[in-house]
Amino acid sequence: MTSTSSDTPWTPPAIWTWNTASGGKFASINRPVAGATHERALPVGRHPLQLYSLGTPNGVKVTVMLEELLALGHAGAEYDAWLVKIGDGEQFGSGFVEVNPNSKIPALVDRSGPEPIRVFESGAILVHLAEKFGALLPAAPAARAECLSWLFWQMGSAPFVGGGFGHFYAYAPEKLEYPINRYAMETKRQLDVLDRLLATRRHIAGDDYTVADIAIWPWYGQMAQGLLYGAGEFLQVEQYTHLRRWADEVGARPAVQRGRRVNRTFGDPADQCPERHDASDLDRPGP
Repeated sequence: MTSTSSDTPWTPPAIWTWNTASGGKFASINRPVAGATHERALPVGRHPLQLYSLGTPNGVKVTVMLEELLALGHAGAEYDAWLVKIGDGEQFGSGFVEVNPNSKIPALVDRSGPEPIRVFESGAILVHLAEKFGALLPAAPAARAECLSWLFWQMGSAPFVGGGFGHFYAYAPEKLEYPINRYAMETKRQLDVLDRLLATRRHIAGDDYTVADIAIWPWYGQMAQGLLYGAGEFLQVEQYTHLRRWADEVGARPAVQRGRRVNRTFGDPADQCPERHDASDLDRPGP
């Protein structure tokens, strides 16, 4: 598992310059500056909650949360989920940048009050929705602290799994031993953290299903099931028995199955629902 082009070490220049040719598969969606590249207003549907997203793990967190709220009977959680085609640079449109200056999905606009509220970063969206509807976030101080600790653990840890391991293992133009080993080690450590935790409790924050489960499942649950990056065998995910028990249990929830399909444009067409504007959209076959 070494470089496919050269074994000659690369020496960084005195000053870094942007070279799009070295960006690999995602060169077109990454750049070293912020801000809009073009004018593009965001569409607005008829529901109070407007989600602009894509069916990546971070996007799945929010659609699962919304589907769980609807399953609990919170009619105010009805939402429009608009597809953001990051491969086409739609996250750099002026409307999207107004909602999320960081140009990353997901982004939410809550239009249920007198003034629209923008919320970006998936963890912030989960907390906003949990507090808005009084659901899936414990009220007792100790339980709330435990839940939020694991939510923010996920927010801080997943970049190692997605931006680190996933990038170098699955997407980088070359297979390089050092970064793959570095990030595989950290990914397996994190999987072990969760496996040890779930040996002692049913869900991430305790007995109850919470936003911590909703945040962690799209990344670590799907990874434990071998559904991310085709890396199940490489990471020996079968050894994390407690994590896999939890992953299967959460993955079997109807709201999780529904939320996982929203804004999805890859994989089995029957699992794809590129945009969701009504609950019945998820009852139709994929595109």
